[in-house]
Amino acid sequence: MGDAFTPVKKDRFSFGLWTVGNVGRDPFGDPVRKAIPPTRIVQQLSRLGAWGINLHDNDLVPIDASAAQRNKIVKDFKKALKDYDMVVPMATTNTFSHPVFKDGGFTSNDPKVRAYGLQKIMRSIDLGVELGASTYVFWGGREGAECNVSKDPVEAVKRYRDGINYLCRYVRDQKYKLRFAMEAKPNEPRADLYFPTTGHYLAFIETLDYPAMVGVNPEVAHESMAGLNFHHGVAQAMDAGKLFHIDLNDQRFGRYDQDFRFGSEDYKNAFLLVRLLEDNRYRGPKHFDAHAYRTEDEKGVWDFALGCMRTYNILREKARRFRQDDEIQGILNEISNQNPEFEKHLGSYSRKKAQALKRVRFNIDAMGSVGSRYEQLDQLLAELLLGVR
Repeated sequence: MGDAFTPVKKDRFSFGLWTVGNVGRDPFGDPVRKAIPPTRIVQQLSRLGAWGINLHDNDLVPIDASAAQRNKIVKDFKKALKDYDMVVPMATTNTFSHPVFKDGGFTSNDPKVRAYGLQKIMRSIDLGVELGASTYVFWGGREGAECNVSKDPVEAVKRYRDGINYLCRYVRDQKYKLRFAMEAKPNEPRADLYFPTTGHYLAFIETLDYPAMVGVNPEVAHESMAGLNFHHGVAQAMDAGKLFHIDLNDQRFGRYDQDFRFGSEDYKNAFLLVRLLEDNRYRGPKHFDAHAYRTEDEKGVWDFALGCMRTYNILREKARRFRQDDEIQGILNEISNQNPEFEKHLGSYSRKKAQALKRVRFNIDAMGSVGSRYEQLDQLLAELLLGVR
């Protein structure tokens, strides 16, 4: 028997094959765990209450697999999905591991590499659609530079745009029901990446041939690496109608991409994110792009996966209590209902409204002397998160 925080399918939690399948390798150390077969990952995640499994093409099918090998692997994987009531909501392509992509896939200076990248992505899109994916994520892990005189950044952005436009047309031509989500990151593995934040991608999307079919996939760790407030970026994506997918994990500021268990480092910001998603009725996948500590064996991997989902559900319950706390809501209502008679001066512009507003006399010294009660509100939040209210 589980408790109120035990994950279930309707929570729409998903993981990547590369997340729970992470073998603990890092730049300074060899693997510490054996690779877990994809079918076993599907089985175990389903037993823990997960709903979906996501993948890069080569997480499932080795890059050098023959057609016969590819078909056998995909057949077995599809059977596991059916047997364990799991879905593939999102797929993506690995255009960063093989040495051929050392200068990028979309933005490489070599047109032969860019052509191979498009070929690989089209085949990966075919695989994702075959497995049932409705969202396709693009993370430009090698789309950047160390030697910044090696590429014209304006030309690099044009190459990226040409690639996404090409693939949008491919999806439309194949009549696939698929939309794209762009994933930002400021640096690593390259020194500088071309689209470092979600805001950069929101601007880029509006320059595409089919902007309606392209959104974003913000990741907690990636925005945190840039020192940004993650839930503000997510809110902007929501406001733009572009939050197609989201990657949940955790991160210490000023570090490399750590991909810690969701909520393991910053409970307050994790709460703010969960509250934002729940209050705005986000119904997309809640994907955990994270992995277990390098200290763990396979049992620890499943502890990690369950922990991600439980933490989200615990914070969802905290968000519910926040909404129902009379003292907290009383302060919020007071804050949001100040001077309602001035609402008539705001909103859409008209000449009449502007002239009326110009005649209003404001006592700015009196206005500036009014306290906001934010200290009290923030302390009440702290007490709620710490479990004393």
